[in-house]
Amino acid sequence: MKLSTYLSLGLVALVLGVLIVFQFRVTRHIEQGIPAGRAQELALELRQLEKDKSKLEAEANDLSLKLEQVTRGQTEAEKALKDELAKARLLAGLVPVTGPGIEVTLDNPPQQAGGRGPVSLYAIRDEDLLRVINELRGAGAEALSINGQRIVAHTEIRWAAPFINVNLTRVVPPYHILAIGKPDNLKSALEIPGGLVEYLQDLGVQVKIQPYDRLTIPGYSRTTEFHYAKPVVKG
Repeated sequence: MKLSTYLSLGLVALVLGVLIVFQFRVTRHIEQGIPAGRAQELALELRQLEKDKSKLEAEANDLSLKLEQVTRGQTEAEKALKDELAKARLLAGLVPVTGPGIEVTLDNPPQQAGGRGPVSLYAIRDEDLLRVINELRGAGAEALSINGQRIVAHTEIRWAAPFINVNLTRVVPPYHILAIGKPDNLKSALEIPGGLVEYLQDLGVQVKIQPYDRLTIPGYSRTTEFHYAKPVVKG
């Protein structure tokens, strides 16, 4: 009985001893799982990674700012180009315009009373229309038209008896010339003593000038092509 008791106690003590030793070794292994030198290396690598991350974030922010500036610059450049194109089309007479101005109506001499023919045999010619256009341009007209035909840099006004062609379009009297500009200046330029209106009336032409606070002139509608004229390349 005593022997079995001693054996049982010894077996229990042996098991406890083995468990204690095993626990001690596991604990020590955990404590020494990462060498001190390696831990320092990992800490240094972590700090370096954090620095690299901060640097990359700064570069990303910088690139985002530059991209935003480029995008904004492209938008502004596109708007500037559109504004320049609109200005060029306006100067070229390709778009309708509206503003204050005058209407000049020219008609051939009237018939005599009793149907005995016109008071004058004179008929309005292309040079008469050109004189009016040039006088109005000199007085500051910013846009001009004759019977709905916009006058631009390459507009032709030429006699094609018994008609007058404007922009290759036949126009007949009465001729309605619209001019946008300061009405008083435009009207005064034509009505000065000894001026163009007086000259035309002496020939028997009927002349009427009507100022307007607002009138509309159409844009040039024909297609313009340059087959021979080329821009000069500076070099």
